[in-house]
Amino acid sequence: MTQPRVLLFTGKGGVGKTTTAAATALRCADAGLRTIVLSTDPAHSLSDAFDVPLTSVGSPITPRLWGQQLDAQERLEDAWGEIQGYLQEVLGWAGLDAVEAEELSVIPGLDEIFSLSDIKSFAESGTWDVIVVDCAPTAETIRFLSLPDVLSWYMDRIFPVERRLVKAVRPILSRVTSLPVAGDEVFDAIRRFYDRLDGVREILTDSRQTSVRLVVNPERMVIAEARRLSTYLALFGYGVDAVIANRLLPDAVTDPWFKAWKEAHAEHLSAIEEGFSPLPVLRAELAPDELVGVERLRAFGEILYGDLDAAAVLHEGAPLTVERRGDDFVLSLELPFADSDDLELGRVEDELLVRVGPYRRGIVLPDSLKRRTVSGAKMVGDRLEVNFV
Repeated sequence: MTQPRVLLFTGKGGVGKTTTAAATALRCADAGLRTIVLSTDPAHSLSDAFDVPLTSVGSPITPRLWGQQLDAQERLEDAWGEIQGYLQEVLGWAGLDAVEAEELSVIPGLDEIFSLSDIKSFAESGTWDVIVVDCAPTAETIRFLSLPDVLSWYMDRIFPVERRLVKAVRPILSRVTSLPVAGDEVFDAIRRFYDRLDGVREILTDSRQTSVRLVVNPERMVIAEARRLSTYLALFGYGVDAVIANRLLPDAVTDPWFKAWKEAHAEHLSAIEEGFSPLPVLRAELAPDELVGVERLRAFGEILYGDLDAAAVLHEGAPLTVERRGDDFVLSLELPFADSDDLELGRVEDELLVRVGPYRRGIVLPDSLKRRTVSGAKMVGDRLEVNFV
């Protein structure tokens, strides 16, 4: 079975991610590819973009295009029932009334987890050729894409210990306190819940299958945030294959009132093309009216991609590589725009810990590096090179 393409669209709130994702999905479907587009943003607007109602199980938009807007509440009973029930018992024991306990038992971030499980199930179903994901704004996207790492770390290291510990102390606790203690059914539910996500990281970090596309406007703050996001995406192993410069002032606008604005746009566009090189920069002018409905989105997709295949890998590059240099090995991690002052490195057993600003990733070292020691690290262009001897 051919692997489906997964395209993730992200950027600062309000730059046009949803419009761009919707237009890309429609263009892929018009090219004959079975396409589904979904949103990880709790403030869904895909339905508004297409001007058609969408459900949490998927709704047809055109013959080859389906759209989905996740309703996390609908998923709770099926995927979170036993866990939610236990949390409600604990919260009730702590004195909260039933309504408060039910509200607080819905943990923040469930929307992202359900979206991840959907991406995995869509990718493995054989039903779709292209999966387009309209991601939430920058901070939520970073949390969304770091979840597979965090959950995997918890399930590998903490979950087995926690389960054994609770099993050992359950008889004692039941005699000295009325606090509800998680039973095997709760831990079994957590395991089943995680199994829905197991393998999603491999899908999302395979640059041959999955690409992130950054949507920016020609504004200084937007570009700065996109640069930071590019660094964090690389940190977690996600490949960016294009930057979309959206809402550029058209050349047809010649009124002197817009002169300074157009000059600023030209300056920012040059900064985008130079700063994000060698990534291709796709351009889209500011539309004269709202980009709502299939026909308007189709026209926008034509402007954006021209002769390009919207589903193709527009730039090839590996965020993480390991190569031999003489007797040593060098682990190279792409970190565009990273400031060496914000970088921290550490080593814990078989993991290399890399911190960039507030975000940290534990990179599980391959067997060829586990028995070697780190002799140094340096930034070479946009890549962090760590030397193992």
